[in-house]
Amino acid sequence: MTVLEPPEVAVREGRYGDKVAAIEPGGIEFIPLSERHGRPRQLFWTWTSPNLEFATIFLGVLAVAAFGLGFWQAVLAVVVGSGLGALTHGVLSARGVSAGLPQMVLGRLPFGYWGNVIPSAFNSVAAGIGWFAVNSVSGALALNTLTGLPGWACLLIVVAVMVVLGFFGHNLVQAFEKYAFPVLAVIFAVTSVIILSKAEPGYAGSGGGPGGFLLTVGATFGYAAGWNPYAADYTRYLPQDASRRATGLSAGLGVFVSCVLLEVVGAASVTIGGGDALGQPTSAFTGHLPALVANLTLLAIALGAVSANALNVYSGAMSLLALGVRLPLTMRRAIVALACGVIGFAVALSGLEDAGHKYEAFLLVIAYWIGPWLGVVLTDMLLRRGQDVRALEPLMFDRRHANWAGPVAMVAGVVLSVWLFSNQEQYVGVVPRSVPQVGDIAFEAGFLISAGLYLALKPLRRG
Repeated sequence: MTVLEPPEVAVREGRYGDKVAAIEPGGIEFIPLSERHGRPRQLFWTWTSPNLEFATIFLGVLAVAAFGLGFWQAVLAVVVGSGLGALTHGVLSARGVSAGLPQMVLGRLPFGYWGNVIPSAFNSVAAGIGWFAVNSVSGALALNTLTGLPGWACLLIVVAVMVVLGFFGHNLVQAFEKYAFPVLAVIFAVTSVIILSKAEPGYAGSGGGPGGFLLTVGATFGYAAGWNPYAADYTRYLPQDASRRATGLSAGLGVFVSCVLLEVVGAASVTIGGGDALGQPTSAFTGHLPALVANLTLLAIALGAVSANALNVYSGAMSLLALGVRLPLTMRRAIVALACGVIGFAVALSGLEDAGHKYEAFLLVIAYWIGPWLGVVLTDMLLRRGQDVRALEPLMFDRRHANWAGPVAMVAGVVLSVWLFSNQEQYVGVVPRSVPQVGDIAFEAGFLISAGLYLALKPLRRG
């Protein structure tokens, strides 16, 4: 297959190929065809391994312990929220095959070059700092429970491993996810069987009602869709003749299967009773397990946190580079990844205390911006159906390219949905304040508002 690479498109320099023990050169540029490798099926473990960790389990814990749902209500909410996030993840992943560009660079089409700074900045903070801190705390708490080492020391250990993976780049990250997958899958399979065998499936909850259900849907969607802004980052190296259907299916299933399984197990663990599920979530969960399995689970939790943060620090660096900052260094991506890790460590250190409540708030905030962002991105893809994304790539590197419909629609979606529908301890929106049973539907409203506005503002589109 012959593909023209116009001079207006930045092409990644250097030789990298499929070498694992090498630092990935360049940054967010187009991946040359000679550098493409891999198969779509590898995306299943790329997206399964990062979710086989305690942050996923804790979502199920929140559904029952914090949002008051019964077990089967929690299961339904988990399937709906995770399913929606996995579906959009598959759609976005498939596009990276032909584009050969990271997800946040593709966002320059609907947002314009400088308008794209808004979602890129959000994702830089969410991925390189927010999610990195959340998973670092999860891994550190597990290591602390297992070894008795001070929390800060455990945090330093897990962060060091995470940053090394992100620093070396794409191939080492993919290889790590591949080899972590069977270890994590076996340990969590055993853990799941034990927890589910002890659970009380008839557990009725504490009256969460429709509000608790919608909070759970929003939180689980925010978790699964939290990977959406990374989607094309891990498909841009695939050969351009790779099946887009297989690519999207493998990526989406990886997210869906892992999230649903562990979130259901987390919900089931609360029905057993005992322990402080919100204050000391890791020890409360492993307290239901035999000593040997508990220790293996703690190791798996730490390993899963590393798997998740390998992606977070890598894609966080991509988003920072997508802000449009020009760094002439050949190792610019690697250096930015290192900076993300250092900042993320500092934030994680402050989150070792009261981790449960901070995680709950973070999950809902994630959904608040991703819903409107997805509304714009997916609507733009619909409007451009039939167009070859490769023919549009010069626009993504043209600093004069403007599409103000995107940022206007996204900002309006975030502001209006949070003002009207947010339902958190720090702020309760207009609608849930008046009708508490409505719950939190900010992400659904944000998606619809931004999608509708982007369609209405179609005359502002350029390119």
